[in-house]
Amino acid sequence: RGEIALRIIRTCREIGLKTVVVYSTADRDSLAVRFADEAVCIGPPPSGQSYLRMDRIIAAAEVTGAAAIHPGYGFLSENADFAGIVKDNGLIWIGPKADTIRKMGDKSVAKDTMRAAGVPVVPGSEGVVETVDEAKRVAAEIGYPVMIKASAGGGGRGMRMVREEKELETQYRTASNEAQSAFGNGAVYIEKFVEEPRHIEIQLMGDGQGGVIHLGERECSIQRRHQKLVEEAPSVVLDDAKRAESGEIALRAGRAVDYEGAGTVEFLWSGGEIFFLEMNTRLQVEHPITEMITGVDLVEQQLRVAAGEVLPIRQEDLSIHGHAIEVRINAENPFYCFLPSIGTLSNLRHPGGPWVRMDSAMYNGLEVGLEYDPMLAKLIVWGPDRDRAIQRMIRAIGETNVGGVHTALPAALQVLRHEQFAGGDIDTHFL
Repeated sequence: RGEIALRIIRTCREIGLKTVVVYSTADRDSLAVRFADEAVCIGPPPSGQSYLRMDRIIAAAEVTGAAAIHPGYGFLSENADFAGIVKDNGLIWIGPKADTIRKMGDKSVAKDTMRAAGVPVVPGSEGVVETVDEAKRVAAEIGYPVMIKASAGGGGRGMRMVREEKELETQYRTASNEAQSAFGNGAVYIEKFVEEPRHIEIQLMGDGQGGVIHLGERECSIQRRHQKLVEEAPSVVLDDAKRAESGEIALRAGRAVDYEGAGTVEFLWSGGEIFFLEMNTRLQVEHPITEMITGVDLVEQQLRVAAGEVLPIRQEDLSIHGHAIEVRINAENPFYCFLPSIGTLSNLRHPGGPWVRMDSAMYNGLEVGLEYDPMLAKLIVWGPDRDRAIQRMIRAIGETNVGGVHTALPAALQVLRHEQFAGGDIDTHFL
């Protein structure tokens, strides 16, 4: 609903760049449309007739004289074909090379690439598994429980956990069919199910000219249905030595694909070991918490790298200050399994005070429908330490009001007040 477009527009305006926003008729009244220098309607609400129409986006760039395209996140942001088409049309793609997106977008290829680069991966199949019999053989070799995962997907779709062999055939076919429906590709692979893992991700920035840095890690273990709700940086599970070691592993991953732009290497952390999960070849939703603890504007660095500049920041120049937490404000009803909530926004009240940031595209009268992702805004706070950041977020949520729809804020508040969360005793199954 435009919060990331608005975020990009703000940095562009600060460094003297003009912006064009493309929008569907469902978003004609969005703040991004109002704040951009120009706006071009590219179709009706269904994304297949607007935000996924590569030809219309390219045409909008051509008629407005735009030089570059920033994909934000979602939709075409990790589409290698689109990245290639952008460049073929003489435009700058603000993101990694199409080949990098393609390699990392296929989860089995990504694992093979990382394995070859010496990055630890979760034990599993080498590439996709073509048949049920092959799946049974791989599962028997690595041991149950196992995870069946869509090779071309993410977000929890095409993913099934199998605890014993008698469940495998049914779950294999279910995962494959779901992957085919969601991504147009039914290929799946198998990996060992990691018990009680944490979801740790490390932010990368590369210039495509040999320079790659990492900007520390984020803890993203508070999830429901594999979708994050509360994120924080840094993670309490890493000390300085482990942070340096994990950062070096992430750099190894970035160098293996000559990374350009902003990207994130996601890991599972269990028992003191870290395993490669996937690489997101775009800006992440939770990038603000990294900005808060490093003081680096990640969007500005994306723009400068895309313009051909080398990274002005060296690894030794970076340090982590304090602690940051982000809560996603989703239009969902946490009292009914996080089902989507629709309505007209009213009685909005944003929080304030020191070190409180709201990345939002909300305004009174905004119609919240079912067309797109339910995320309305992100609430971000910083504190000198984790305890203070938690208390600041609890205070900020208490000041926030979003009328007209249900939001997931009550669930986030319960998490923040929970003694296990306060003690850092969490994993991806916490919710």
